[in-house]
Amino acid sequence: MDTINQNQILQNLEISELNKMQIAAAKAIAKEDNIILLSKTGSGKTLAYLLPILHLLRPNIKTVQTLILVPSRELAIQIEKVWKKMGTGYKINLCYGGHDYKTEQRNLSHPPAILVGTPGRVADHISKFNFSLVNIQILVLDEFDKSLELGFQEEMDYIISRLRALNKRILVSATKNMNLPEFTGVKNPKMVDFLVEKTDEEESDLTIKLIKSPFKDKINSLFLLLCQLKAESALIFCNFRESVERTQQLLADQGLKTAVFHGGMDQEERENALILFRNGTLPILITTDLAARGLDIPEMKNVIHYQLPPKIAEFTHRNGRTARMNQKGTVFIILNSEEKIPGYLAELPEELVLSDFKELPNPPDFSTVYISGGKKQKINKIDIVGFFCQKGNIEKSDIGLIEVKDHSAFVAIKKEKVAGLLKSIGDEKLKGKSYKIKLLA
Repeated sequence: MDTINQNQILQNLEISELNKMQIAAAKAIAKEDNIILLSKTGSGKTLAYLLPILHLLRPNIKTVQTLILVPSRELAIQIEKVWKKMGTGYKINLCYGGHDYKTEQRNLSHPPAILVGTPGRVADHISKFNFSLVNIQILVLDEFDKSLELGFQEEMDYIISRLRALNKRILVSATKNMNLPEFTGVKNPKMVDFLVEKTDEEESDLTIKLIKSPFKDKINSLFLLLCQLKAESALIFCNFRESVERTQQLLADQGLKTAVFHGGMDQEERENALILFRNGTLPILITTDLAARGLDIPEMKNVIHYQLPPKIAEFTHRNGRTARMNQKGTVFIILNSEEKIPGYLAELPEELVLSDFKELPNPPDFSTVYISGGKKQKINKIDIVGFFCQKGNIEKSDIGLIEVKDHSAFVAIKKEKVAGLLKSIGDEKLKGKSYKIKLLA
């Protein structure tokens, strides 16, 4: 690919230049057959391997050329989002549990250059001969350690054993010292390791505070902390789905609305929760470790460990959601008198004593409006802004983040403008068609 096209890709991605890790990864992937890329959450690993893979794709090949295996649908969606934003012209498709199987079959009948999927679903398609394996020369195992953790060994072994044309294997992780099973076929890999220890100066970007709860049930301490943080966004981590749901309900009982995200929710519920979180409608997200990595969510100022994970790896991944790219962030650990400081914390964090003053944070400035049409109906962000401003009698400044999906769109609108907007556009058509437009949250 020539420099002009690469510059265009960076422009499409709204970044000025590649970082050191991405440059090193590109060089290694271009030259080596086996690569292990290690870099922290949020450092740009997806682009680090997608860009050099683009150079290796051949336009005359009309079957799948690159297979990317991931542990979760959220990571698959994030990879697709980056690739589409790059504007390469090459097709990409996703396969994962919870996605409509027949839609995936139809997509695979016109094969993509890049196929991204979870091991179980990809193995299913392979067993039914839904796509050809003969031209798959590149395999990426993204968050490989997480796939092993979730028990995908058998499916990955099955898939990789059938990829006879492979000549390049790329393993990607944010964790060191991962187990490397023989079935990967990775031999004498080139290590691109950017999981370096932070300097004292860099470490100061991340502050860790300990909050001691006087009661076994820590919900009051969490509520007081959120009141103290006022309207700042926050990720609250719990260890179990049930804990997430219970914590949301207890905070709701005290008048605080939050979003939740965990593996027990269906795909639409999870995607909607992330949309409401990203656009500021619900700036507090209570989640399991599913949100510790592989998600397209904004930079966080605050990460709260309502329950500490048993292993340092997940503690590190959670904390990686804040203090990125030279920004400052704070991690809060809430413990009651019966809980012990885990061994992976080398020293006791500074204690934060909370005020007893309870004042709910100001409500969010935005609500979210749902539109029942999206990319497949040729609707884009410009169409939505024009329609809402012209027919809904609002200003561009009243519109926040817009996300357009295949068959739907979600628009953040200033709360005080929503009622008037919906009333004004009640009988109006968007691009000549009637769509359901309603308040989502």
